[in-house]
Amino acid sequence: MRRAPALVATAALLMTVLSGCSAGASAGSCQSPVTDGAAARLVTVTGKAGSAPTVDFPTPLKTKTTQRSEILPGTEAGLVPGQQVKIELSVYNGTSGKVITESKYDASSATTFVLNDKTIKGLAEGLQCAQVGSRVAVVVSPDDAFGPQGGNAQIGVGKDDSLVFVIDVVKSYLPRANGTDQPVANGLPGVVLAADGTPGITIPSGAAPKKQQIGVLKKGSGPKVAEGDTVTLHYTGVLWSEKTVFDSSWAKGGPVQFIAADGSKTQGGIIPGFAKALIGQTVGSQVVTVIPPDQGYGDTAQASIPAGSTLVFVADILGIG
Repeated sequence: MRRAPALVATAALLMTVLSGCSAGASAGSCQSPVTDGAAARLVTVTGKAGSAPTVDFPTPLKTKTTQRSEILPGTEAGLVPGQQVKIELSVYNGTSGKVITESKYDASSATTFVLNDKTIKGLAEGLQCAQVGSRVAVVVSPDDAFGPQGGNAQIGVGKDDSLVFVIDVVKSYLPRANGTDQPVANGLPGVVLAADGTPGITIPSGAAPKKQQIGVLKKGSGPKVAEGDTVTLHYTGVLWSEKTVFDSSWAKGGPVQFIAADGSKTQGGIIPGFAKALIGQTVGSQVVTVIPPDQGYGDTAQASIPAGSTLVFVADILGIG
């Protein structure tokens, strides 16, 4: 359900391709694995955040380590591994200076992705601790771009070429639910959280309820989810009868986006019970819901979900749009 803007044509190439195997670069207590350096300081960028930058650097620009410099400051906490972010970016071949891809710098062209090991290492690490509203220059070493084999002929990058990114951090999404803990009614599944926020779910003994149940475990202070909103979630789904996990964004390494609407009525929507559990909840909340078959997949089996299954979801609501 993740939306891929036009930019990701090269970035699908790029973000697939860009998928991988300064000293003041920190925000508050955030400690970035990428520091400032001579190569990053050679990148000159002018222009306002949100508009196409004018970028200049001497060629060939080489580096053996990924480096970052902050061009324009931002606000909010620094980005952390596993967090979803929305960016505008311009990408250059450090050897030739040629443009590889660039955003349109309008509302339609921002790229959404997760800072994890499915993203090119230098880009994911280069954005750690960057802040929303900031503009940063990241010079990615060949090893941190395409690994020891190096290069990618599809986008005109040789094995010894560094990549130069100029990135506007447009928006970030919560890494996990941060709302206030709430008392939960008896009879709902028990939920305990690992240190990183991953939920462990305990199914009560006895028969599954015939009507949907919804409980709020954490109450967030963000905006409410409206029907039809694109919502970013971390979630785990468990089969009531089997007491086994059938799906988890936590296990996949990053949050996902869904449309909060009944999929039988809205293209791209989700099962009715899951939509019902999300609509009206606030960003920052964590919700647990028990979904009977008639609000789930009914009598139709779905991959690892047997026909007639009662489903349990624990969902962290991380952002809208």
